[in-house]
Amino acid sequence: MTIRSGAPVVVAVDGSTSALEAVRVAAREAVTRGRPLRVVHAFIWALYGVSVEPAPGAPADSGFRRQADQLVADAVTEAGKVAPDLAVTGAIVEGAPTPVLLAEARDAALLVLGSRGLGGFGGLLIGSVAVQVSARADCPVLVVKGEARADGPVLVGVDGSARSAEALGFAFEEASLRGTGLVAVHAWIIPVAPSDLLPVGYDVEALVAEEERELAQAVAGWAQRYPDVPVRRVVAYGAPARMLVQESATAQLTVVGARGRGALAGMLLGSVSHAVLHHAHSPVVVVRNREDREG
Repeated sequence: MTIRSGAPVVVAVDGSTSALEAVRVAAREAVTRGRPLRVVHAFIWALYGVSVEPAPGAPADSGFRRQADQLVADAVTEAGKVAPDLAVTGAIVEGAPTPVLLAEARDAALLVLGSRGLGGFGGLLIGSVAVQVSARADCPVLVVKGEARADGPVLVGVDGSARSAEALGFAFEEASLRGTGLVAVHAWIIPVAPSDLLPVGYDVEALVAEEERELAQAVAGWAQRYPDVPVRRVVAYGAPARMLVQESATAQLTVVGARGRGALAGMLLGSVSHAVLHHAHSPVVVVRNREDREG
């Protein structure tokens, strides 16, 4: 599924508290996968034509470049505290955060981001870089938010589309790696319904049975491939994003496809994955379908 020979887990740092927590999570993810960890800082100041070295007479450790060196070194040290035997490297890459991280994702097994970075938009639920990179990265993107916990199942949203199949496979792989169970949620809603109430005249039992069959078929092949992963299937009528957010309260990881089916499938980041990314109570992994990456 997500294995790339020799590919590292990559984590982005910008000096924020959120990024430092992402480093700790990334170190644990790298150990779980048996992968090295690469700490990356996108260094944008040189693009603005400003001096990045200390000003004349200023302390030797001042200046944008020295500060970048220090925050990468601090992140590498923090990763070492979490996993002393982990192979960790640090890099400063010139460029704006989004293009730098998208380039890093091409050769990464997993890209780990904090939910919010530095800057004037720190009050947003999810930073713009995390949203943009999740929508376009060539590898799965883990956004660290909510409670990072070692217990609980892996949660995945399944909508029956081809685009959700890759996310489902990634979720099974994660559950197997973590030695935990998987909760597959298939929430459905009739497009013509003005609310979450079923329209009069629908055969509820028949509709539920059909949705349950759809979820069982989607899960069956992966369950055979990962017999060590116990699976709980959840079929519910209602808004998919809301159901996933509710279930995420007890999950150690929530997995969603970058885009699903329906009228909004063509968006860079689908409405469901976008909502889950903002409101989930656990770290979220966004998985782009291979068709989207190659299209």
